[in-house]
Amino acid sequence: MRLKRKLLVLGLVMVTAVAGLGISNLASANYGDPGSSSDPLVTRSYVDNLVQKKFEEYASTVQPGGGSLKWQVKTLQEGETFIGTAGTEFILRGGAAVIVDPTGSGIPDITSGSNYTAGKQIPSNHLFTLPRSDGRGIKATKQAIIMYRG
Repeated sequence: MRLKRKLLVLGLVMVTAVAGLGISNLASANYGDPGSSSDPLVTRSYVDNLVQKKFEEYASTVQPGGGSLKWQVKTLQEGETFIGTAGTEFILRGGAAVIVDPTGSGIPDITSGSNYTAGKQIPSNHLFTLPRSDGRGIKATKQAIIMYRG
């Protein structure tokens, strides 16, 4: 019986020693910089900041079609036309303008879900987009201020 007790105590000491070594090895491990391949766990704020930075870098570049991703403002004098390319978006912010459409297909008004054809007065603060580079745009009937991109 005394031998069994000694073996039990010796076994417990060995298990405790092995467990202690394992814990100390984990505590001293070098996991690298946060977000690196050796330590991939990162916080949400780190990811949000990284995504925001990359988006801003992308937004400041030019699209493959030649248009900018940033909105620009232009003042059209009476009689002046604004012709965009495929994918150009514009919003009439002030003044008055009509649709220019040599194709007869019209320009989609994204805001109302309708199609505006040549000569039709366009409403303020509606988003329009040009589907093709075929001479479509707007003509100011009095001084007009537009926002556009693309």
